[in-house]
Formats: sequence, structure tokens, C-alpha cells
Amino acid sequence: MNDVTRHEAPQVPADREPAEEALLPPVDIFEEGDALHLVADMPGVTRESLRVEVDNDVLSLEGEVRLEMPEGLSAIYAELRAQRYARRFTLSHEIDAEAIQARIDNGVVTLVLPRKRTHRRRRIEVTAA
Repeated sequence: MNDVTRHEAPQVPADREPAEEALLPPVDIFEEGDALHLVADMPGVTRESLRVEVDNDVLSLEGEVRLEMPEGLSAIYAELRAQRYARRFTLSHEIDAEAIQARIDNGVVTLVLPRKRTHRRRRIEVTAA
């Protein structure tokens, strides 16, 4: 049963700078009982810069890494830059969007996507006549 459909990164308008293009964070999805666990690697993203939303059965993960020049210094060579991560997934009707939980730890985002009670697997007791 496929409860989450993978989508690519959102389209970036052509007038944006290349540095503003969103990176597609790698994601793993695991199943445990009556829920899915989605794990996304977004290095440098903090709780304050992470946005998780559900709109019309589309789950969006977005995060930014902002790097600031240390005061009093000027760059003569710089490879580090601000990054933006973005990923979207279409949720099946079986996922309870109201009960999704999100956690971030050292740039690793973990979402728990529980199934609706009406779509949970249950065993039916069979009796003899």
C-alpha cells in the first residue's frame, strides 16, 4: 500500500539566483505499525528555519541555512553559502494529516504520519459455529 507519493523539489522561478534554488534533501520512509516515519536529512537547518505544512493532501518540508559573515571580516575565498531545502509529498487519504508530528535533531527531520483509524489494519476474530 502506497501512502506517500514522492515529488521532486518545487519549481524555482527563472528570475531567482542559482544560489536560491532549493536542494532536494534525501528522504527515507519507514513503516511501523499504524504509522509511517519519514526521515529527511537537512544539514544546518534549525527548528526556527524549518517549515512543515500540509495543504490539500500535499506535505511540504522547507528549511533554510543562513550563513552570515563574521563581524569585522571580509571574505577572500568562500565556498560555504546559504542553502534552501524543499521537498513535497502527496499524502494518501489514509494518512491522518491532523495527527502528523515533526521533530528535528541536528538537521535530521523526523515526521510521524499516522494512518486514520478507519484505515488501520486489525485482526478479526473468527469463531466456530
